[in-house]
Amino acid sequence: DRTWRNLINMYKRFETDEVPGARIRARFQGQEREAVTDGEGYFSLELNPVRPLDGGPWQNVELELLDPPSRNGPPVGASAQVLVPSIAAKFGTISDVDDTIISTNVTNKLKMFLTVILLNEHTRKPFEGVAAFYRALQKGASGSENNPIFYISNSAWNLYTLLVEFLNVQKIPLGPLLLRDFGDHLLFSKDRADHKRSNIKRILETFHQLPFVLIGDSGEQDPEIYREIVREYPNRVRVIYIRSINRAPSRLAAIDTLIEEVGHTGSQLVLTPNSEFAAAHAAAEGLISTGELS
Repeated sequence: DRTWRNLINMYKRFETDEVPGARIRARFQGQEREAVTDGEGYFSLELNPVRPLDGGPWQNVELELLDPPSRNGPPVGASAQVLVPSIAAKFGTISDVDDTIISTNVTNKLKMFLTVILLNEHTRKPFEGVAAFYRALQKGASGSENNPIFYISNSAWNLYTLLVEFLNVQKIPLGPLLLRDFGDHLLFSKDRADHKRSNIKRILETFHQLPFVLIGDSGEQDPEIYREIVREYPNRVRVIYIRSINRAPSRLAAIDTLIEEVGHTGSQLVLTPNSEFAAAHAAAEGLISTGELS
C-alpha cells in the first residue's frame, strides 16, 4: 500500500467507538457464560471445560452480543481462539514484540511513531532469524513438543489485527497477544513496566506446571523486569534472552550486573547480538534441536 493508504488504515484502527456495559454471551462445550464490558468496551471470561478438549492447542469459543441488540440484520457474533498448551509441552516462551521481534525504534519516540503509521504488516520486517528461532522454540528439542508462545507488548490493542497478520505473513508462531488499552496508552506513561510485569505473573501462575524462556531487548526495562520475575518465581525461568540494541557503555555495564544477579538464582540472562547467537545457546541448553540451527 502507498503511504497515504497506510495512514488512513492506521487512523481507522484508532478511531474506535467503545461500547461500555455491553452484554456478551460465550458458548463452549455446550455451556454458556455471560460478561459485561467495562468503560472501554473490554471484557474477560473464565470457562472450565466440562469434558476433554478436542483437536490441537487452539480452542474456539463462540461469542454473541446480547445487548445492545443489532440495529439491523442478524445478531453480532465472533469466534475467539483460546490457547490451551499441549500436554507434551516442556516449557513456554514469553516474548516482547517491539525491538525484540521487529524493529520499532521504541527508544526514539518520533522514529517509533513514523514507523508505526507509515508501514504495514507486509512492509515491516522481523529481525533476521526470529521466525526460525521461534519455530524451533515451539517445536522444542524433540521437534514435537508444541511449546506455547505468549507475546506481551506495550502496543495498543488497536494494533492487534496488524500484529496477528504480521506473525502470519512472517511465519512466526501464533500465540496470545497481551496488549494495552489505548485509553491509558501514553508514550511516556509510567505503567509500561507494570503492564509487562503483571501479565508475565498472570501467565506463570496460570500455567504453573511449565518453566519459561523470557525474551526481550535492552532498549527499555525488559532485563530489569525479567530479573524481578526470576527473584519472585524461583526455578520457573530457564533462560532470559535479551537482544542487544542499546550499546551505550552505561547500559552494557548495567546489564552485566543483571547477568551476575540472575546467575546467582540458577537461571541465566544472555545478552545476544542476534537470533543466531540465541539459537546456538538454546540448542546447547537442550531447548531446541541442533538440527534447527541451520
